[in-house]
Amino acid sequence: MDGDTRSAVTPRWRGTAGRLEVWYATLSDPKTRAGLWVHCETVAPIAGGGDPYAHGWATWFAPDAPPRTERFGPVPTRPAIGPWWFDAAGVRAGEMRLEGRAGSMAWELSWTDAGAPLWTFPRAAWERELLPGAQVVVAPTADFTGSLTVADTALRLEGWRGGVAHIYGHGNAKRWGWVHADLGNGDVMEAVTAVSHKPGLRRLAPMAFVRFRIDGKDWPAGPLPSLRMRTTLDVAHWQLEGRIGGRRVLIRIDQPPERCVSLQYTDPDGGKAVCTNTEQADIHLEIDDRRWSVLGTGHAEVGLRGSAAPAVNERIPT
Repeated sequence: MDGDTRSAVTPRWRGTAGRLEVWYATLSDPKTRAGLWVHCETVAPIAGGGDPYAHGWATWFAPDAPPRTERFGPVPTRPAIGPWWFDAAGVRAGEMRLEGRAGSMAWELSWTDAGAPLWTFPRAAWERELLPGAQVVVAPTADFTGSLTVADTALRLEGWRGGVAHIYGHGNAKRWGWVHADLGNGDVMEAVTAVSHKPGLRRLAPMAFVRFRIDGKDWPAGPLPSLRMRTTLDVAHWQLEGRIGGRRVLIRIDQPPERCVSLQYTDPDGGKAVCTNTEQADIHLEIDDRRWSVLGTGHAEVGLRGSAAPAVNERIPT
Protein backbone atom coordinates (compact mmCIF):
# COMPACT_ATOMS: atom_id res chain seq x y z
CA MET A 1 0.00 0.00 0.00
CA ASP A 2 1.59 3.30 -1.07
CA GLY A 3 1.51 6.53 0.90
CA ASP A 4 -1.40 8.03 -1.03
CA THR A 5 -3.57 5.00 -0.43
CA ARG A 6 -2.58 4.68 3.23
CA SER A 7 -3.48 8.31 3.91
CA ALA A 8 -6.81 7.96 2.10
CA VAL A 9 -7.95 4.80 3.91
CA THR A 10 -6.69 5.40 7.45
CA PRO A 11 -9.60 6.26 9.81
CA ARG A 12 -9.14 9.87 10.99
CA TRP A 13 -11.38 10.23 14.02
CA ARG A 14 -9.49 9.47 17.24
CA GLY A 15 -12.04 10.72 19.76
CA THR A 16 -11.98 14.49 19.19
CA ALA A 17 -15.27 16.28 19.85
CA GLY A 18 -16.91 18.21 17.04
CA ARG A 19 -15.91 15.93 14.17
CA LEU A 20 -17.67 14.02 11.41
CA GLU A 21 -16.23 11.03 9.51
CA VAL A 22 -17.97 9.35 6.58
CA TRP A 23 -17.23 6.31 4.43
CA TYR A 24 -19.56 5.81 1.49
CA ALA A 25 -19.91 3.76 -1.66
CA THR A 26 -22.05 4.59 -4.69
CA LEU A 27 -22.45 2.07 -7.51
CA SER A 28 -24.57 1.47 -10.59
CA ASP A 29 -25.43 -1.36 -12.94
CA PRO A 30 -24.56 -0.09 -16.45
CA LYS A 31 -27.07 -2.54 -17.97
CA THR A 32 -30.23 -1.85 -15.94
CA ARG A 33 -29.27 1.56 -14.42
CA ALA A 34 -30.08 0.28 -10.94
CA GLY A 35 -28.01 1.88 -8.19
CA LEU A 36 -26.97 1.49 -4.56
CA TRP A 37 -25.72 3.99 -1.96
CA VAL A 38 -24.19 2.77 1.32
CA HIS A 39 -23.37 5.59 3.75
CA CYS A 40 -21.50 4.94 7.04
CA GLU A 41 -21.11 7.88 9.41
CA THR A 42 -19.44 8.61 12.75
CA VAL A 43 -20.62 11.77 14.53
CA ALA A 44 -18.74 13.18 17.53
CA PRO A 45 -20.87 16.06 18.86
CA ILE A 46 -19.23 19.25 20.07
CA ALA A 47 -18.18 19.34 23.72
CA GLY A 48 -21.28 19.01 25.91
CA GLY A 49 -23.42 17.88 22.98
CA GLY A 50 -23.57 14.18 23.85
CA ASP A 51 -21.64 11.00 23.22
CA PRO A 52 -20.20 9.95 19.85
CA TYR A 53 -22.41 7.69 17.77
CA ALA A 54 -22.28 5.71 14.54
CA HIS A 55 -25.13 5.32 12.09
CA GLY A 56 -25.94 5.31 8.40
CA TRP A 57 -28.21 4.03 5.69
CA ALA A 58 -28.46 2.12 2.45
CA THR A 59 -30.58 3.35 -0.44
CA TRP A 60 -31.60 1.09 -3.32
CA PHE A 61 -32.37 2.77 -6.63
CA ALA A 62 -34.43 0.25 -8.58
CA PRO A 63 -34.55 0.44 -12.39
CA ASP A 64 -38.28 1.10 -12.45
CA ALA A 65 -39.44 2.05 -8.93
CA PRO A 66 -38.89 4.85 -6.40
CA PRO A 67 -35.74 4.74 -4.23
CA ARG A 68 -35.92 2.72 -1.02
CA THR A 69 -33.92 3.69 2.11
CA GLU A 70 -33.21 1.65 5.23
CA ARG A 71 -31.25 3.00 8.21
CA PHE A 72 -28.92 1.40 10.74
CA GLY A 73 -27.95 2.74 14.19
CA PRO A 74 -27.41 5.07 15.88
CA VAL A 75 -25.22 3.20 18.35
CA PRO A 76 -22.45 4.40 20.70
CA THR A 77 -19.03 4.23 19.07
CA ARG A 78 -15.30 4.50 19.65
CA PRO A 79 -12.36 5.17 17.32
CA ALA A 80 -11.83 2.41 14.74
CA ILE A 81 -9.33 -0.33 15.50
CA GLY A 82 -8.50 -3.51 13.61
CA PRO A 83 -9.00 -4.08 9.90
CA TRP A 84 -12.35 -2.30 9.49
CA TRP A 85 -12.65 1.40 8.71
CA PHE A 86 -16.22 1.37 10.06
CA ASP A 87 -17.78 -1.38 12.21
CA ALA A 88 -21.07 -0.54 13.94
CA ALA A 89 -24.71 -1.62 14.09
CA GLY A 90 -23.97 -4.76 12.05
CA VAL A 91 -22.43 -2.81 9.17
CA ARG A 92 -18.78 -2.98 8.14
CA ALA A 93 -16.66 -1.10 5.63
CA GLY A 94 -13.04 -1.94 4.99
CA GLU A 95 -10.43 -2.51 2.33
CA MET A 96 -12.22 -3.90 -0.75
CA ARG A 97 -15.27 -5.00 1.29
CA LEU A 98 -18.69 -3.73 2.37
CA GLU A 99 -21.13 -5.85 4.31
CA GLY A 100 -24.14 -5.32 6.51
CA ARG A 101 -27.87 -5.24 7.04
CA ALA A 102 -30.35 -2.40 7.49
CA GLY A 103 -34.02 -3.22 7.89
CA SER A 104 -35.12 -5.31 4.91
CA MET A 105 -31.86 -4.79 3.02
CA ALA A 106 -28.63 -6.79 3.26
CA TRP A 107 -25.44 -6.59 1.22
CA GLU A 108 -22.11 -8.35 0.89
CA LEU A 109 -19.91 -6.60 -1.64
CA SER A 110 -16.31 -6.57 -2.75
CA TRP A 111 -14.54 -4.27 -5.17
CA THR A 112 -11.32 -3.96 -7.09
CA ASP A 113 -9.69 -0.83 -8.44
CA ALA A 114 -6.25 -0.75 -10.03
CA GLY A 115 -6.17 3.04 -9.92
CA ALA A 116 -4.76 5.29 -7.21
CA PRO A 117 -6.99 7.40 -4.92
CA LEU A 118 -8.30 10.60 -6.49
CA TRP A 119 -7.61 13.66 -4.35
CA THR A 120 -10.59 15.94 -4.87
CA PHE A 121 -9.12 18.30 -2.25
CA PRO A 122 -5.40 18.98 -1.73
CA ARG A 123 -3.77 16.15 0.19
CA ALA A 124 -2.19 18.65 2.59
CA ALA A 125 -5.64 20.05 3.42
CA TRP A 126 -6.78 16.50 4.16
CA GLU A 127 -3.85 15.50 6.36
CA ARG A 128 -3.50 18.82 8.23
CA GLU A 129 -7.23 19.64 8.48
CA LEU A 130 -6.73 23.00 6.80
CA LEU A 131 -10.36 23.16 5.65
CA PRO A 132 -13.64 22.70 7.58
CA GLY A 133 -14.07 19.43 5.68
CA ALA A 134 -12.39 17.45 2.91
CA GLN A 135 -12.98 14.35 0.80
CA VAL A 136 -10.81 11.81 -1.02
CA VAL A 137 -12.03 9.11 -3.41
CA VAL A 138 -10.39 5.91 -2.19
CA ALA A 139 -11.48 3.88 -5.23
CA PRO A 140 -12.61 6.19 -8.06
CA THR A 141 -13.12 3.51 -10.72
CA ALA A 142 -14.23 0.57 -8.62
CA ASP A 143 -15.64 -2.63 -10.11
CA PHE A 144 -18.16 -4.19 -7.67
CA THR A 145 -19.33 -7.77 -7.28
CA GLY A 146 -21.37 -9.48 -4.59
CA SER A 147 -24.92 -9.95 -3.38
CA LEU A 148 -27.76 -7.64 -2.39
CA THR A 149 -31.11 -8.52 -0.86
CA VAL A 150 -33.99 -6.03 -1.00
CA ALA A 151 -37.06 -7.27 0.89
CA ASP A 152 -37.66 -10.75 -0.57
CA THR A 153 -35.60 -10.21 -3.71
CA ALA A 154 -32.02 -11.50 -3.92
CA LEU A 155 -29.76 -9.90 -6.51
CA ARG A 156 -26.33 -10.86 -7.78
CA LEU A 157 -24.04 -7.94 -8.63
CA GLU A 158 -21.49 -8.40 -11.41
CA GLY A 159 -19.68 -5.59 -13.20
CA TRP A 160 -21.32 -2.76 -11.27
CA ARG A 161 -19.31 0.45 -11.46
CA GLY A 162 -18.81 3.22 -8.93
CA GLY A 163 -16.59 4.64 -6.24
CA VAL A 164 -15.69 4.49 -2.56
CA ALA A 165 -14.89 7.72 -0.74
CA HIS A 166 -13.83 9.09 2.66
CA ILE A 167 -14.88 12.40 4.27
CA TYR A 168 -13.56 14.01 7.44
CA GLY A 169 -14.12 17.39 9.03
CA HIS A 170 -16.21 19.53 11.34
CA GLY A 171 -19.54 18.90 9.64
CA ASN A 172 -21.47 19.50 6.45
CA ALA A 173 -21.25 22.64 4.33
CA LYS A 174 -23.89 25.36 4.28
CA ARG A 175 -24.80 24.17 0.79
CA TRP A 176 -23.03 21.85 -1.59
CA GLY A 177 -23.12 19.82 -4.77
CA TRP A 178 -21.27 16.58 -5.44
CA VAL A 179 -20.99 14.58 -8.64
CA HIS A 180 -19.19 11.40 -9.69
CA ALA A 181 -19.25 10.17 -13.27
CA ASP A 182 -17.69 7.01 -14.69
CA LEU A 183 -16.75 8.02 -18.23
CA GLY A 184 -15.68 4.54 -19.36
CA ASN A 185 -12.30 3.04 -20.19
CA GLY A 186 -10.93 3.98 -16.78
CA ASP A 187 -11.81 7.67 -17.15
CA VAL A 188 -13.67 9.39 -14.32
CA MET A 189 -14.78 12.80 -13.08
CA GLU A 190 -15.29 13.88 -9.47
CA ALA A 191 -16.37 17.33 -8.32
CA VAL A 192 -17.40 18.98 -5.07
CA THR A 193 -18.67 22.54 -4.94
CA ALA A 194 -19.57 24.04 -1.59
CA VAL A 195 -20.07 27.05 0.65
CA SER A 196 -18.67 26.54 4.14
CA HIS A 197 -21.00 26.71 7.15
CA LYS A 198 -18.25 28.43 9.18
CA PRO A 199 -18.78 32.12 10.17
CA GLY A 200 -16.91 34.41 7.82
CA LEU A 201 -17.02 31.88 4.98
CA ARG A 202 -20.74 31.25 4.58
CA ARG A 203 -21.31 34.44 2.55
CA LEU A 204 -18.82 33.47 -0.15
CA ALA A 205 -19.73 32.03 -3.53
CA PRO A 206 -19.45 28.24 -3.88
CA MET A 207 -15.88 27.01 -4.26
CA ALA A 208 -15.46 24.19 -6.77
CA PHE A 209 -12.95 21.34 -6.59
CA VAL A 210 -12.96 19.49 -9.92
CA ARG A 211 -10.84 16.46 -10.81
CA PHE A 212 -10.70 14.36 -13.96
CA ARG A 213 -8.75 11.18 -14.60
CA ILE A 214 -8.52 10.81 -18.38
CA ASP A 215 -6.24 8.47 -20.30
CA GLY A 216 -4.52 7.56 -17.04
CA LYS A 217 -3.64 11.14 -16.08
CA ASP A 218 -5.19 13.33 -13.38
CA TRP A 219 -6.27 16.79 -14.52
CA PRO A 220 -5.90 19.48 -13.39
CA ALA A 221 -2.43 18.47 -12.21
CA GLY A 222 -3.00 19.74 -8.66
CA PRO A 223 -6.25 19.50 -6.67
CA LEU A 224 -6.58 23.22 -5.94
CA PRO A 225 -9.98 24.92 -6.15
CA SER A 226 -11.05 25.79 -9.68
CA LEU A 227 -11.54 29.50 -9.04
CA ARG A 228 -12.87 30.28 -12.53
CA MET A 229 -15.69 27.72 -12.32
CA ARG A 230 -19.13 29.17 -11.57
CA THR A 231 -21.71 27.10 -9.72
CA THR A 232 -25.45 27.25 -10.37
CA LEU A 233 -26.99 25.09 -7.66
CA ASP A 234 -30.55 23.74 -7.57
CA VAL A 235 -31.99 20.42 -6.46
CA ALA A 236 -33.18 19.08 -9.81
CA HIS A 237 -30.76 20.79 -12.23
CA TRP A 238 -27.35 22.27 -11.48
CA GLN A 239 -24.08 22.91 -13.20
CA LEU A 240 -20.45 24.01 -13.06
CA GLU A 241 -19.18 26.18 -15.89
CA GLY A 242 -15.98 28.11 -16.53
CA ARG A 243 -12.33 27.55 -17.28
CA ILE A 244 -9.67 25.30 -15.80
CA GLY A 245 -6.08 25.73 -16.95
CA GLY A 246 -7.18 27.77 -19.95
CA ARG A 247 -9.67 25.12 -21.13
CA ARG A 248 -13.43 25.59 -21.24
CA VAL A 249 -15.29 23.19 -18.94
CA LEU A 250 -19.02 22.54 -18.54
CA ILE A 251 -20.51 19.98 -16.14
CA ARG A 252 -24.32 19.79 -16.23
CA ILE A 253 -26.23 17.53 -13.83
CA ASP A 254 -29.91 16.53 -13.97
CA GLN A 255 -31.39 14.84 -10.88
CA PRO A 256 -34.99 13.86 -11.80
CA PRO A 257 -37.11 14.00 -8.61
CA GLU A 258 -38.53 10.51 -9.12
CA ARG A 259 -34.98 9.09 -9.03
CA CYS A 260 -33.95 10.98 -5.86
CA VAL A 261 -34.11 10.51 -2.11
CA SER A 262 -33.88 13.42 0.36
CA LEU A 263 -32.35 12.67 3.78
CA GLN A 264 -31.62 14.85 6.79
CA TYR A 265 -28.01 15.19 8.02
CA THR A 266 -27.06 16.26 11.56
CA ASP A 267 -23.78 18.07 12.18
CA PRO A 268 -21.61 17.70 15.29
CA ASP A 269 -22.96 21.09 16.46
CA GLY A 270 -26.56 19.90 16.05
CA GLY A 271 -27.23 21.81 12.83
CA LYS A 272 -29.40 20.22 10.15
CA ALA A 273 -29.08 19.95 6.39
CA VAL A 274 -31.07 18.05 3.76
CA CYS A 275 -29.21 16.09 1.10
CA THR A 276 -30.98 15.10 -2.14
CA ASN A 277 -29.10 12.18 -3.69
CA THR A 278 -29.39 9.90 -6.70
CA GLU A 279 -27.24 7.24 -8.34
CA GLN A 280 -29.32 7.64 -11.51
CA ALA A 281 -28.39 11.18 -12.56
CA ASP A 282 -27.87 12.35 -16.14
CA ILE A 283 -24.51 14.10 -16.50
CA HIS A 284 -23.20 15.99 -19.51
CA LEU A 285 -19.53 17.02 -19.67
CA GLU A 286 -17.52 19.20 -22.01
CA ILE A 287 -13.81 20.02 -22.02
CA ASP A 288 -13.30 22.29 -25.02
CA ASP A 289 -14.56 20.17 -27.95
CA ARG A 290 -14.47 16.82 -26.11
CA ARG A 291 -17.84 15.64 -24.79
CA TRP A 292 -19.30 12.86 -22.66
CA SER A 293 -22.86 11.97 -21.62
CA VAL A 294 -23.57 9.65 -18.69
CA LEU A 295 -27.28 8.82 -18.76
CA GLY A 296 -29.01 7.23 -15.78
CA THR A 297 -25.83 6.07 -14.02
CA GLY A 298 -24.33 9.33 -12.73
CA HIS A 299 -23.94 9.80 -8.99
CA ALA A 300 -24.89 13.22 -7.61
CA GLU A 301 -26.31 15.11 -4.68
CA VAL A 302 -27.25 18.59 -3.55
CA GLY A 303 -27.24 19.65 0.10
CA LEU A 304 -29.16 22.68 1.38
CA ARG A 305 -30.22 24.20 4.69
CA GLY A 306 -33.12 26.21 6.02
CA SER A 307 -35.94 27.40 3.79
CA ALA A 308 -33.99 26.44 0.66
CA ALA A 309 -33.94 22.76 1.64
CA PRO A 310 -36.55 20.38 0.20
CA ALA A 311 -38.79 18.29 2.40
CA VAL A 312 -37.22 15.12 3.79
CA ASN A 313 -38.38 12.15 1.70
CA GLU A 314 -36.64 8.96 2.72
CA ARG A 315 -39.17 6.75 0.94
CA ILE A 316 -38.76 4.09 3.63
CA PRO A 317 -41.31 1.36 2.94
CA THR A 318 -43.81 0.39 5.63
